[in-house]
Amino acid sequence: MARDYKMPLAPVMIYASDVTHVLTEEGIAYVYKAESLEQRRAMIAAVAGVTPLGLSQNPEVTAQLRRDGLVAYPEDLGIRRSDASRDLLAASSISDLETWSNGLYKPPAKFRSW
Repeated sequence: MARDYKMPLAPVMIYASDVTHVLTEEGIAYVYKAESLEQRRAMIAAVAGVTPLGLSQNPEVTAQLRRDGLVAYPEDLGIRRSDASRDLLAASSISDLETWSNGLYKPPAKFRSW
């Protein structure tokens, strides 16, 4: 896939049940805290931007998710949107994910290459 689409690195694929956070240019959804699939979907919609899912988000629900600490936008984290860049948002490897989580993320052995 990386070669076909001329990507500098191969994409990282993770099973949905292993996803704990969804990070986009819009914000972060702490999906491991979701109490239901409906809430998980709302959390992802809140950070999905101008995608069909993101455009379907309910502003009142999103505001409540932010108040509850289930979703955070850059300004909620003290980050100016103008300072956010791909370098701050993109992991280059599973090792990056493990390092950035301060040891919270323990990748399955089959994903470890270091």
